[in-house]
Formats: sequence, structure tokens, C-alpha cells
Amino acid sequence: MIARVHYKSPVGMLCIEEENNVIISLCLDTSEETSTDKETAILKKATNQLEEYFNGKRKEFDLPIKINGTDFQQKVWKALQTIPYGETCSYKEIAEKIANPKASRAVGGANNKNPIMIIVPCHRVIGTNGSMVGFGAGIGVKEYLLNLERKYKL
Repeated sequence: MIARVHYKSPVGMLCIEEENNVIISLCLDTSEETSTDKETAILKKATNQLEEYFNGKRKEFDLPIKINGTDFQQKVWKALQTIPYGETCSYKEIAEKIANPKASRAVGGANNKNPIMIIVPCHRVIGTNGSMVGFGAGIGVKEYLLNLERKYKL
């Protein structure tokens, strides 16, 4: 059974879902429907860690996660988790990291399908020329998260 909780963050209402004590989704939720919320121990831990993240006190998440996707998507999402806090990486660099240097566009597609934003830091991926390109929650949210991390990086 999937349990969910909503967390009001500086970037908007986030919905966090878990199944069998593992985080399976973290996304921006514009519906803000909270009537089905059921806080569990892992969801409480996730909201606490997000609170610390937004306050600049957490740079890495210590949460069990499970992401379903293709083998290619799994490789991309694993590579995203190696991008250090406060730093960025291009789609091309991710493609090279997963030993598929011509797959920049496919990396962008996998990045777009990431179901666990922030924890799997898809916001840290930018265009080769440093431009803010593509982010499911919007470029404004991406810029906010990157600026937050730059501010607290030290």
C-alpha cells in the first residue's frame, strides 16, 4: 500500500510517497490535495530531511529509495546521484559517465522521467553551455534549488 504526505516547501507543495518503507516518489503537487495523507516513519524522516535541506543544513539525503524504470533510466538516475551538492553537470557529461557519449538527448528524457526530484538531483543537470534547460517542476524551481545549494555549499 502506498502512503503519502505533503510538505509545504519554499518551491511549492511537495508530495512524497512511500511503499514498503521505501521512498518511491517526490514531486511538486499543484493540486495540494492532502485528505489522503498518511504519515509513516519513513515519510516523517523524508520531510525532516527536506526541511534540513531547504534550511541549508543537509547536503545529502539518507533515505531508502526505489525507482522503477528501464536499464538506461536506472543508469542515468544513478549517475545523477553522483553530482555533488552545489555543483552542476551537463547532459553530455552524464551521457559520458554512463559510457554512452552520444546519448545526451536520451539522458534528458530519462532526467525528465525522474520520479524522485531533489533526492535524485535532476535539477543539477544543465545545458552544455551552462543554460537552464528542461525541468519538470519549471525552470524557476530549478534555479531556486541551484541557488540554494550554491548559497550553502561551503
